[in-house]
Amino acid sequence: MTVITGKHYRISFLTSRLVRLEYQEDGCFEDRGTTFARNREFPEVKVTRRENSWGIELDTEHLHLVYNEKPFSSSGLSVKLKGNYEGYDGIWHYGDAVRSLGGTARTLDGADGEIPVDTGVVSESGFSVIDDSKSVLLDPEGNFMPREHPETDLYFFGYGHAYLECLRDYYALTGEVPMVPRFALGNWWSRYHVYTEESYLRLMDRFQQAGIPLSVAVIDMDWHIVANPYTNGWTGYTWNRELFPDPERFLKALHDRGMRTTLNLHPADGVAPHEDAYEAVCRAVGQNPEEKQNVDFNPTDEVYLKAYFGLVHHPLEEQGVDFWWIDWQQGGVCAMEGLDPLGLLNEKHYKDSLRKGKRGLILSRYAGPGSHRCPVGFSGDTVTTWESLAFQPRFTAMASNIGYPWWSHDIGGHMRGIRSDELSVRWLQYGVFSPILRLHSTKSEFMSKEPWSFGRETERIMTEWLRFRHRLVPYLYTAAERTHRLGEPLVQPMYYGWPEEREAYRVPNQYLFGTELMVCPITEPARPELGLASTEAWLPEGRWFDIFSGQIYTGNRVITLWRGPEGYPVLAKAGAILPLSDEAQADRNPAALTLRVFAGADNTYTLYEDDGESLDSPAARTRITLDWQNGMLCLEPEGELSLIPEKRTWQVECIGFTDVPVTVNGSPTETTYDPDRNALCFLLEAVARDQQITVSFPGAETAKDDWLERTRRRLQQTQSSNDEKHVLWDLLAKQKRSAALLGSLQNLCTTPGMAGCLTETVFAQDE
Repeated sequence: MTVITGKHYRISFLTSRLVRLEYQEDGCFEDRGTTFARNREFPEVKVTRRENSWGIELDTEHLHLVYNEKPFSSSGLSVKLKGNYEGYDGIWHYGDAVRSLGGTARTLDGADGEIPVDTGVVSESGFSVIDDSKSVLLDPEGNFMPREHPETDLYFFGYGHAYLECLRDYYALTGEVPMVPRFALGNWWSRYHVYTEESYLRLMDRFQQAGIPLSVAVIDMDWHIVANPYTNGWTGYTWNRELFPDPERFLKALHDRGMRTTLNLHPADGVAPHEDAYEAVCRAVGQNPEEKQNVDFNPTDEVYLKAYFGLVHHPLEEQGVDFWWIDWQQGGVCAMEGLDPLGLLNEKHYKDSLRKGKRGLILSRYAGPGSHRCPVGFSGDTVTTWESLAFQPRFTAMASNIGYPWWSHDIGGHMRGIRSDELSVRWLQYGVFSPILRLHSTKSEFMSKEPWSFGRETERIMTEWLRFRHRLVPYLYTAAERTHRLGEPLVQPMYYGWPEEREAYRVPNQYLFGTELMVCPITEPARPELGLASTEAWLPEGRWFDIFSGQIYTGNRVITLWRGPEGYPVLAKAGAILPLSDEAQADRNPAALTLRVFAGADNTYTLYEDDGESLDSPAARTRITLDWQNGMLCLEPEGELSLIPEKRTWQVECIGFTDVPVTVNGSPTETTYDPDRNALCFLLEAVARDQQITVSFPGAETAKDDWLERTRRRLQQTQSSNDEKHVLWDLLAKQKRSAALLGSLQNLCTTPGMAGCLTETVFAQDE
């Protein structure tokens, strides 16, 4: 870090693009960390300084700063980005508004569609500013304390379109994203409902019998005593023994089913006289239990916090509670000025969850920049409408702009709204491709999310998608490690990958999902005339493959994608490598994997595996390399291989490949070919965990998709006039793909939307 100091100001270059700007009348500058900025140690930055009669000029490789050495003002302080920034400003004057690409919000409570969001550090202007002037300080032990000297304390981020570089430096300043435990990436079951031990376990068994995997059991507030003479019932720490007569037995039964458990927590009313821990807490804080007065909630009091955790929460954890759902809804006012009680709760609970050497986890609302240090986020109680679903994909993607990657939504919607099988399916499909999949609903007989509470066909579809979420865990876990190590969010807006393409900014609901996939959510109901729903997508340059159907698309265009109830537009880039588990358990490294490899480009993907929960777990990495030009696929394991099964079976599906002979380590192997998906498939059985595999498929090319057969199936699928279908099929069977065929389709189609849904399959891939 390079620091330039004057009598009243301090300018600290943390990097060549990140600058801290301080002004303090008495020259008292703050070196302690804050609730936002934790790291004060940065390498030296090369800075050139020039002094003039009116002030100073400071230059780095990327920035030119001009300052008149007076109180900060728009005329006296500016920072200009070096380089060609056509299309956005490139220069910031103190006080300027920033054209933010969005950040996130504290909660979606009550949202019925779009809500305002805070700003992030990623900006169309090429720069952004975080004002840290009023945040609370941290002492060397990590305790919160108010600022002693008011000052202006700003952070200027001048990264242009280098969005991921901006995020990496943001994390360097504020703290890394912790590695989440592996189990968190599976399916969570949650419902606001008065369960009993018997009814809850019976429900878990029914999920198991239906072949629907679950990894987390979320028990809402009725786990504890609600009706009492001291509080409104939301706060509680004592099991309702009428519902759960033996908590240890109940929690053990969930663990025996391979699940972790979190309990809902509303701490605002303190500890009341009816609680099991009341007398012990009173003694700890110096209060007379005979007075039967609540021990007030005071998270700024270290004595109270010690009792809060040690006497209230730890005994419940010893019974088997794995982590806490902090359902704070009481605003941002705290006994310490400037301190958000939610931020304090998140930090303290997360830190406490680390005490046994395992990875921490909480479920709580967003408390401002820096909240990424305490995953995962609970986005609150949305209204169950198409409008709410339509907002969630871009809400989640925008959160990456403020470095907040782990949102958990009430998948399916929380309250009110409408009952719709179709909406529930589309919301669940989005949930499969969101950071955390947590089904949830309010206390209503008509809103529960069990698949069998819907129609039979909807039940079947939802079951398959919940199974697929657990298949994705190896991919999700690898992405989580990249988030932790490299600062790359799992969900990224399209402009992260293509910052100079204007189309990337015009599809806010579309996003990158890990390194290999692109998701184009469906957030509107199907056309009743067709039985198909659509979404407009932008496909970047190159080849793209539907990961389910194998349909091949040519990029560099805007296209409307159509899908029936079972389908969902998730596309893999050319050369993509997608590992899928063939086992239901989310918290362990599977002995059977499917490896989907997509044609058309070279690529390297490294599958990450560790013990799933330890803070300092060693890791095994399997480097998977696709050498498309030379027709080779290599698997190279390395690291702590004792963490993975001694023998592993790989089902390899080469999507978009032509049918060619395959050898494995020099020996021919038996293959099958699926023309519907253009998939060349073979099995690698009982591969030793330290064995290297080289697969050869010389002469393979990207398949030419059978557009005519796909279009026939699309016509078959549509819920429309058979007479119209015959006319269209006669046309398609006789003509080649051309502009003339496109015009004829548009003229002959009479069903609304028919021309568009046929255009997708006919013209998906170039000749």
